[in-house]
Amino acid sequence: MELLQPSIQMWLTFAVIVAAIIFYALDRISMEVTSLGTLSVLLILFHLMPVYDQAGVSLLDLKSLLAGFADPALITILALLVIGQGMVQTGALETPAQIIVKHGIAYPRRVILACLLSVMVISALLNNTPVVVIFIPIMITLMDKMDKSAGLVTMPLSFVAILGGMTTLIGSSTNLLVAGAYKAQTGLDIGFFDFTIPGLFLAALGLIYVMVIAPLILPKKLSPTDDSTLVITGKQFIVQLDLIEGNSLIGKKSVAGMFPDLSRMTVRLVQRGKNMFLPPFDDITFQEGDCIILATTRAILTEKISHDPGLLKGILIVPSLNNAENEEVQAVSRGQKIAEVMIAPASRLDGRTLEQVGYHLQGGCKVLGIQRRSRMIRAAMNDIRLEAGDILLVVGTSTQINALKMNKDVLLMEWSTREVQVRSDSWKALGIFTGVVALAATGLVPIPITATCGAFLMIALGCLNIRQASRAVDRRIFLLIGAALAMGASLQATGGASYLAESLIHILEGSSVAVTLSAFFLLIAILTNMLSNNATAVLFTPIAINMANKLGVDPMIFVTAVIFAANCSFATPMGYQTNLLVMGPGNYKFKDFMKVGVPLIIILWLGYSFFAPWYYGL
Repeated sequence: MELLQPSIQMWLTFAVIVAAIIFYALDRISMEVTSLGTLSVLLILFHLMPVYDQAGVSLLDLKSLLAGFADPALITILALLVIGQGMVQTGALETPAQIIVKHGIAYPRRVILACLLSVMVISALLNNTPVVVIFIPIMITLMDKMDKSAGLVTMPLSFVAILGGMTTLIGSSTNLLVAGAYKAQTGLDIGFFDFTIPGLFLAALGLIYVMVIAPLILPKKLSPTDDSTLVITGKQFIVQLDLIEGNSLIGKKSVAGMFPDLSRMTVRLVQRGKNMFLPPFDDITFQEGDCIILATTRAILTEKISHDPGLLKGILIVPSLNNAENEEVQAVSRGQKIAEVMIAPASRLDGRTLEQVGYHLQGGCKVLGIQRRSRMIRAAMNDIRLEAGDILLVVGTSTQINALKMNKDVLLMEWSTREVQVRSDSWKALGIFTGVVALAATGLVPIPITATCGAFLMIALGCLNIRQASRAVDRRIFLLIGAALAMGASLQATGGASYLAESLIHILEGSSVAVTLSAFFLLIAILTNMLSNNATAVLFTPIAINMANKLGVDPMIFVTAVIFAANCSFATPMGYQTNLLVMGPGNYKFKDFMKVGVPLIIILWLGYSFFAPWYYGL
């Protein structure tokens, strides 16, 4: 067989791709710089050494090389990241995650296994991208409740979705493309379950790897948000709650000496006029005007406020203000943040009470609670004299929180700053999310359209502001996929992919069917992580049919190998959409995918190399 004649552009393209992968893997310079550098080299290369088709038209002009930045897949991923951020920001999936944790906290591995199995099964029947989108915020919240890094489960989540998609015809767009190319070549259809048995075998192998081996390889470091979560959850603050008109606690009774409506909070004192009630609280019913002194963590307090924003109206009523001004000051609005500040040595606050300082710090932040390491005080906050080293829990807007950096009386602990979720927005976010997933899963509207509209609605309806939405758009993903699609286009236009396939056929000429099938699988599994999986599927399906005909075997044997190998997109983040979706939430680097994904590809390759000859009788 005569091989395709290689060109200098082809060899240079190979060199650029290899260099890019090395730089990505070494992680000596940032992924963004590597992506921009790769793209710049390709632009210069094909400007100086263009590649033309038979009609003399340039195949790799500026438009084709930069087309990746307008690719529908990229727009879809970025929009889905914004939608996912809206779900997390509003706490829309807190309740499902809490139910999962409540019933499975004693058996976390079983809970995680159940979630991954669910994703695998659903991905066999639906497009796996919306399935992963559904489970990312659930898994993040679940791991947060278990005080573990989300990075331990988000990459396995993507991998099991890909594995589940291998088992049926509609499990992945790759499978449908192969089926279309196969019908165009032979006129035959591929059935829904025609490759389910070998697909289940590979999926089972992959699941065992993901559950047993991957956790040993995955990075153990926590993401930045996890670090702060672990630090802030344990401190106990003294909080004063004044029951004003309309507070939901009015009329609530104590049960067995405790108040069920203040679960996970310790009521240390109830003051009613000149009367003071101490625990245990027998036959006490909250009344308007009561002053409740609580001991609680900021995590629990924030959760209570997010569920009932009006609760903040009763925290530290300012006597000097009239009722209308009090309601304006006390109301929690979107965009407010809670943070911790320490009273500095020689601070003007030292020795003064909150009543004397007006309950507000310079800049406008309002004090919610006090934490003193030496002892837990049982007294109204109005009577507590502040000391250097005390930690104050404050609430305010971003501008007010930032103003604390210039306040010499306190030290802002920037890592502690968190936005207060407004749970009334959770239903909006859940409705948008459900609509996007339903339309995408049924195929009524293309997923790029539904995702873009969903991201717009998240911002327009107040579930996210522009700053939060822009934070969700990961520039690493934007630049990585743009560079990856440029590399893929260069590899195809210069004939590099076809050259590799023809070289394999030439090298293996005369080998047994089993050896040829194994090598063919490995080549596609490698290329699918550099090209898009869909491009690999379309490119290699005709080659698979020709190879099978030359070897005198059923073409379906080699066509199913294309399906499985093209789905082995585990070694790079740009290998598959779901990998890109979990890259940001999992705080992964390029090399993390290689460390975890390459062994999985090898296991699936070896498994298929032994299973296929037995199953097909080769």
